[in-house]
Amino acid sequence: MDSWDLYIAKQQNENLIVVDGRSKVVFTKEHIPQSINLPHREICLSSVEHLDKTKIYVCYCDGIGCNASTKTAVKLLTLGFQVKELIGGLDWWKRDGYATEGNEG
Repeated sequence: MDSWDLYIAKQQNENLIVVDGRSKVVFTKEHIPQSINLPHREICLSSVEHLDKTKIYVCYCDGIGCNASTKTAVKLLTLGFQVKELIGGLDWWKRDGYATEGNEG
């Protein structure tokens, strides 16, 4: 899924949750609006039991050179979730002109 697809899906209230797989520290600095923070290193059955398996989870990280989105997606998929990855991550989201939020966003 690319930035434009995600933006439109969010505008149309599609059945998805945006997941930032980076650490809490960098998530707090800047992230995609309405995304949840689920650091890939902390994902386990108990950390995701509250999540709705009927949703599609769109995973992202910093972008090129960062593989946290892939690690997050693989772990969620292994635990039975429907997943997609945001191509280019936060970097391409910002390059395409979409807003961010956080301490630096």
